[in-house]
Amino acid sequence: MHKDILNRRKMGLGTLAIHMTDLHNETHAHALPIYQTSTYVFDGVEHGQSLWRGEQPGHIYSRLGNPNTQATADAIAALEGVGLSERPLGLLTGSGMAAVSTVALGLARVGETILSQRALYGASHTLFHQHLNAYGIQHATFDGHDLDDLEAALERHDSISMVYIESPANPTMKLTDVCGAVKLAHGAGIPVVMDNTFATPYLQQPLKMGVDVVLHSTTKYLTGHGTVVGGAVVTPHEDLFRDKLMPVLKTFGAVAGPMDAWLTSIGMKTLHVRMARHCENGMAVARFLEAHPAIEKVYYPGLESFEQYDLARTQMSDFGGMMSFELKGGYEAGAALMDNVQLATLAVSLGTVDTLIQHPASMTHFKNPPAVRAEMGISDGLVRLSVGIEDVDDIIADLEQALDA
Repeated sequence: MHKDILNRRKMGLGTLAIHMTDLHNETHAHALPIYQTSTYVFDGVEHGQSLWRGEQPGHIYSRLGNPNTQATADAIAALEGVGLSERPLGLLTGSGMAAVSTVALGLARVGETILSQRALYGASHTLFHQHLNAYGIQHATFDGHDLDDLEAALERHDSISMVYIESPANPTMKLTDVCGAVKLAHGAGIPVVMDNTFATPYLQQPLKMGVDVVLHSTTKYLTGHGTVVGGAVVTPHEDLFRDKLMPVLKTFGAVAGPMDAWLTSIGMKTLHVRMARHCENGMAVARFLEAHPAIEKVYYPGLESFEQYDLARTQMSDFGGMMSFELKGGYEAGAALMDNVQLATLAVSLGTVDTLIQHPASMTHFKNPPAVRAEMGISDGLVRLSVGIEDVDDIIADLEQALDA
């Protein structure tokens, strides 16, 4: 493949996912090699100085850049940039929370406020509400699916550094009207940061909706096989990338290693085919759960009964494999279900090829007080399900026997 073809022509997401990392392969190996090195050799003083000054491309030290991390970051940026006139810029981090932290430390200053939706990944909430607060960065929240509440929050707080959203939210699956949130935030001169982990670029293109920074836990769907802990940040704004995000990443050192980057790049090559199967299986499982007598409510954007179904159809191309559901028996029923699944994996990640199930009240969000969980929309009987790509009849049979037990 000619190295310039991906830049000359507008390619589809699947083609980009498969071929983008080839652009960084200088050895002509069919698969991108793993550059497992800490540092790089200069030809001489003049060569070294030109690299430090950024006068020519090349690598100096792996905290500052590595062929594997650069290739994978560029590939993720290309997927998020499908349909844009200019390709955005990306960076890779050592975890999803390193991506959140890099953005927060890059955009927020002492005395400023991070405004986030209430239904939020537990560690993101803890970072904003506890750790950054100790350094003089405030945190305020709004109802993520109520634009009136966002508008009121924007008027109520001064010096907001960013509006931070997840859509779908973890673990409630609530959606944010992304275009509406962007319009309100930009009207106040505030950038919007969005976690696109649940949807991935396959289902949703936040940058096309005006979002300023998109981040991912690459641990999840992008890698897809449960082999990596990592994160990514993408933005179309070169000045923000150069002046605020990269300096934080390089100085704080929350970088990804070459092996993790390589594994992510390999996993991404099948993202489009995996996501198609996740969507197909997700819809079938959601319809099964909705009809089961032990289930109070199913939260899945593809169901007509979903409160924000019309919004989901507007801003998502399909509905994915993530869902949550409410058990009638509360905390005890949730714990019992966890103890009775046999095929589904009882684990606290998501987006892998196998089906993962977890109970937020006793697992990911147990550190949040009940009142805080209630504010986030997490009841004691809520279960989060990441539907895998197994034969869907086997997934449903396992859930059925566990619910009946």
